[in-house]
Amino acid sequence: MNILCIGGGPAGLYFALLMKKQNPAHRITVIERNRPYDTFGWGVVFSDQTLGNLVKADEPTAKTILQAFNHWDDIDVHFKGQVVTSGGHGFCGIGRKRLLNILQERCEQLGVQLVFETDVQDEQALAVQYEADLVIASDGLNSRIRTRYADTFQPDIDTRKCRFVWLGTKKLFSAFTFAFEQTEHGWFQAHAYQYDGDTATFIVETPEEVWLKSGLDQMSQEQAIAFCEKLFAKYLDGNALMSNSSHLRGSASWIKFPRIICKRWVHPLQVQGKTVPVVLMGDAAHTAHFSIGSGTKLALEDAIELSECFARHQADGITAVMDAYQELRSVEVLKIQSAARNSMEWFENVDRYTAMEAPQFAYSMLTRSQRLSHENLKLRDANYVRSFEQWIAEHAFRQAGMPMPKTKQTIPPMFTPFKCRDVVLNNRIVVSPMAQYSALDGVAGDYHLVHLGSRAMGGAGLVFAEMTCVSAEGRITPACPGLYKPEHTTAWKRIVDFVHANSDAKIAVQLGHAGAKGATKRAWDGIDQPLDEGAWPLISASAQQYLAGVSQTARAATREEMQQVLQDFVSATIGADKAGFDWLELHCAHGYFLSSFISPLTNQRQDEYGGSLENRCRYPLEVFAAIRQVWPASKPISVRISAHDWVEGGIKPDDAVEIAKLFKQAGADMIDCSSGQVSKQEKPVYGRMFQTPFADRIRNEAKIATIAVGAIFEADHANSIIAAGRADLCAVARPHLADPAWTLHEAAKLGFTDINWPKQYIAGKLQLERNLERERQIAAASRAMSPQEIAAKLLEG
Repeated sequence: MNILCIGGGPAGLYFALLMKKQNPAHRITVIERNRPYDTFGWGVVFSDQTLGNLVKADEPTAKTILQAFNHWDDIDVHFKGQVVTSGGHGFCGIGRKRLLNILQERCEQLGVQLVFETDVQDEQALAVQYEADLVIASDGLNSRIRTRYADTFQPDIDTRKCRFVWLGTKKLFSAFTFAFEQTEHGWFQAHAYQYDGDTATFIVETPEEVWLKSGLDQMSQEQAIAFCEKLFAKYLDGNALMSNSSHLRGSASWIKFPRIICKRWVHPLQVQGKTVPVVLMGDAAHTAHFSIGSGTKLALEDAIELSECFARHQADGITAVMDAYQELRSVEVLKIQSAARNSMEWFENVDRYTAMEAPQFAYSMLTRSQRLSHENLKLRDANYVRSFEQWIAEHAFRQAGMPMPKTKQTIPPMFTPFKCRDVVLNNRIVVSPMAQYSALDGVAGDYHLVHLGSRAMGGAGLVFAEMTCVSAEGRITPACPGLYKPEHTTAWKRIVDFVHANSDAKIAVQLGHAGAKGATKRAWDGIDQPLDEGAWPLISASAQQYLAGVSQTARAATREEMQQVLQDFVSATIGADKAGFDWLELHCAHGYFLSSFISPLTNQRQDEYGGSLENRCRYPLEVFAAIRQVWPASKPISVRISAHDWVEGGIKPDDAVEIAKLFKQAGADMIDCSSGQVSKQEKPVYGRMFQTPFADRIRNEAKIATIAVGAIFEADHANSIIAAGRADLCAVARPHLADPAWTLHEAAKLGFTDINWPKQYIAGKLQLERNLERERQIAAASRAMSPQEIAAKLLEG
């Protein structure tokens, strides 16, 4: 096979050597526009895991790279005069020039032809010249090939909002260092790491508006470097900052990061009657923000995956190879890009977190990508996590007005208390309100007693009853519970009394009105499908049909009907208090009646309740004010909102922050941050903890407590969220359907034994803890050597 690699960066060089190693008969040529020793940038970073992957792919190259690496384990976070250090991270730094030279030398050893100082203008002519059967487009961030065949590759290029500059220094850092400095115009951050015996990379980053206000756009390169030297002087110890981009003038050295995602990675190039695949690789195909150090990692692992696809699928033809490569690699790249996006957005919004104290700020930074979790940190540096858990617990017990207990174990963040008004929750886990469609004429019966009672006994701090309707006309289905008749209050009181008598949990009611989503069948009979008979008229903010051509059409509510619904909410609130509920939530999400006013997708009113966001929130705020007036001042009210409609023209996270501020001003205690279900046109982006960023942003920008909800299914998720200050409570839904004692079982999995179980179940607690401890011991004894350990062994020689 004749292979032509256009671009002599890490991706092109590494793929060339791997394919030559796989089959020495391959004729492989790498074309590079620069000279062999030209480079732009300073050092690159790999994790120990990446090194393990390199060892498996080509051990000679990996050994040479390892010998040239500067290795460190610690991360130092400098913030507000404090330094927070955590260890065990396992990073290696190497100069970009040295890395390229190692790859070039290995290519030459194996017989790869390297052609330098050749600027490729016509890849088709080159493909003819080298009789190519395969073209690798590894021509970098500004790939001409990607641009030329954009119709095939369909790149999505998102230029981000921070400015950053790559610099170097002779100051040697013993840890990967993040330094945050505040100026009169805003925050700057430095990312610094040593990559050889006498040089370190020093990246300075700041939001563009801060960059502009600081006058950096008007400074020469020398003036900008002097500005950075002065700002970060205490970290440089008198060492200068250096630039190796002298070809750029003035502010041009400060760039904005382009996030690149391509829908397709392979273009069929027609060359003299045959089809030659042109394959994007490295930065030409995708980018990942430098804050997680994965750009070079992705490039090298692209090369590994494509070479392995050839080894596995070449007998099936080159099309099968290309299909397998894109299918496998695009998924892994998407995972890295998702983590990189989270990390990038954290640094773009540093100001959001600067009210935090240094320990929590540092933890938030360490876990910003959501790939590094609480348990990951504990494995890396148990002492750091133990100390931080103690710090979190002390603050939590102080906030709850409780003495810090004397325990042999530190208390995981999810098991710390939380106080809201006069209600104290004994932990941060919430059983989400989940529709059960099991009421008879609105009455919660034995099913609800068992369902809610078992989950309260299962250890959660707060248990929500499902959305409880404020009128018969406000039900989703005929089987939904309500609080609009005296017998409803009586039935709920029986359940509330059971929870209080048999558990430490508090119990909450969520009040709602279905609006345009009412008069439907139970979920298992056809979710959102209209009733065949017995339906009732529906109202909404504006006339709408939730399922086009299927649902009953709701008409726009009149002012009189709006006032009646408000009174229904007030009556239900009074009933909820009589039933003894500890907590009330107003349901303003998911396209139900109050939500239909908030979203522009469902509100086209021309009166004072339509138009601007403030007008669209007017009616839900009126309802909130009315229920707050009759709900005891000692008890909290939370508000559930859809923080993102996931539809163009709908509510976006920016809007959600403003909505939260409006409810906070009205007296809300907490925002329950859900999303979607407003329109069937929605295109949500799912994943672990996918709605947590909404809770994070609202909590830290609107300065109101939040509940995170959505794909939170492990204690590790909850601990990471609470510890980082992304939310105050974590609502766990489906795991509680599968396991009523999810909270108690997760405590046992963590090895946390200082938690109350029902007295009747103590024997089960002890047996479970013994069995899990035995499983941990067996797993530790049988654990295979990880890629990190392989790399460590090689480092030892």
